[in-house]
Amino acid sequence: MKALTQQPAFKALQEHFEGIKTAHMKDMFQADPQRAKRYFLKNGSVSLDYSKNRIDDTTLKLLRDLATECGLAEKIQAMFSGEKINSTEERAALHTALRYQGQEPIFVDGLDVLPQVRQVLERMEKFSDMVRCGEWLGYTNQVITDVVNIGIGGSDLGALTVCKALHHFASPRLNMYFVSNVDGTQIQGVLDKIHPETTLFIVASKTFSTQETLTNALSARQWFLAHALNEAHIAKHFVAVSTNKEAVQAFGIDTQNMFSFWNWVGGRYSLWSAIGLSIMIYLGKQNFKDLLCGAYEMDQHFKNAPFECNMPVILALLGIWYINLFDAGSHLIAPYDQYLRYFPRFIQQLDMESNGKSTTLEGQAVDYDTGPIIWGDLGINAQHAFFQLLHQGTHISPIDFIVSLSKEGHLPGHHDILVSNMFAQAQAFMQGKDYNLAYQELLEAGKSAEKARTLAHHRVFSGNRPSNVILLDTICPKSVGALIALYEHKIFVQGVIWNINSFDQWGVELGKELAVDILARLKGEGLTKPQDASTEHLIEVYSAFNKGL
Repeated sequence: MKALTQQPAFKALQEHFEGIKTAHMKDMFQADPQRAKRYFLKNGSVSLDYSKNRIDDTTLKLLRDLATECGLAEKIQAMFSGEKINSTEERAALHTALRYQGQEPIFVDGLDVLPQVRQVLERMEKFSDMVRCGEWLGYTNQVITDVVNIGIGGSDLGALTVCKALHHFASPRLNMYFVSNVDGTQIQGVLDKIHPETTLFIVASKTFSTQETLTNALSARQWFLAHALNEAHIAKHFVAVSTNKEAVQAFGIDTQNMFSFWNWVGGRYSLWSAIGLSIMIYLGKQNFKDLLCGAYEMDQHFKNAPFECNMPVILALLGIWYINLFDAGSHLIAPYDQYLRYFPRFIQQLDMESNGKSTTLEGQAVDYDTGPIIWGDLGINAQHAFFQLLHQGTHISPIDFIVSLSKEGHLPGHHDILVSNMFAQAQAFMQGKDYNLAYQELLEAGKSAEKARTLAHHRVFSGNRPSNVILLDTICPKSVGALIALYEHKIFVQGVIWNINSFDQWGVELGKELAVDILARLKGEGLTKPQDASTEHLIEVYSAFNKGL
């Protein structure tokens, strides 16, 4: 495929950019009273207002032309049909099969994967039912009250985000904990709160060899055995989500309680698989099914809707517009809902691990920007922190505002205040405040003309700063499933446009490989490779400080 910058549609987009780059959104709204309604989409429980972007109909047409030239329609079909689009690892990227609700077979290497997917789902349902109803008992015949998911990356963040987002659907009897950091203070903090007789540990590791996960799992195992004394009791308190039967067995986990998934499930796309066991136990099987159903509905929309009304495609193309034409190097996720507080962290991993690439599918270095830096926090808190930079700083950073429409479950008055703040921030980013208005406001506040002329400069907001507003009908399993799938597909579309592989993550490997030798050095285990001067000095400082311990 041609490089992005060589695509005819991209060159046309560059020409168009020169004519529109200084246009102000508030003028666009004045010129088109129907703009807000025309640039608005709804699919199921998710709505998207993309009217507050520096675009017009020509921009959108040229962006769609670019998607067509890049073969987006064909790539979408390839992903859904199980082709090995993860070319560097020779794997399919078929997370959509995990939530597929239809009956048509989906083949990978000539094998219909749906029977396997549904068999694992049934096993998860039976096990989660046993834990939730109190049938699964610990070694002292007590019911499980605490569940600890031990994983990292894709085996942690997705399930953590969903469990926190849907906490109000959880079993009131179960406490859910997530341990990912190999810093021992995290798992120790969890172990201090729980009891071995009533705790279930889920060890989530595809290979059952991930250093951080296995270190934490072994610490949990040691803690448990210090109380239970008998290794046979491990089978009642530890289960595994893995594909490595031998390692699971060696740990002491009954392989009947090992839940598998497949190499065509990428870690950051795996919450829909057995990695979601913690979600199902915490929320129940029906809520997990609704989560899958919401994602499936977004899948069908993405697969079938024309580009001009395709929510993931539009979000992706808007991102291309800002990253590759406006040089916007970052993108903010700002949920205005406490339940979604972990969502920005999850999208950080999903986006930056997917599209943080500088090599095309053909192995050539790109000559254009790819994945942006994703960052974010709860919007209502961010207003009092970093929104200052977004309003008056020198960077352009597009924003996704996310909120639920429903007041249900909120204290009287709170949700109105929350939503009014979000709508106001989106408005302020769009329209800004000019010097004359700032000057008049200061005069009305009693400032002298001389003082007002000086201070007004500091109260000017340029506006014209882009944002999307994503509205969920309510925070429920279906809407959360759809929201996550929306971002999954947006990220995939951008990878197609940039001609990169969104499904490998070789960048995470080098540091892990180097850490093996450094760890051996810190532990004084035999000969190790020579290190660079800085690393050598850091090892010496650390070793000297801990000498004799």
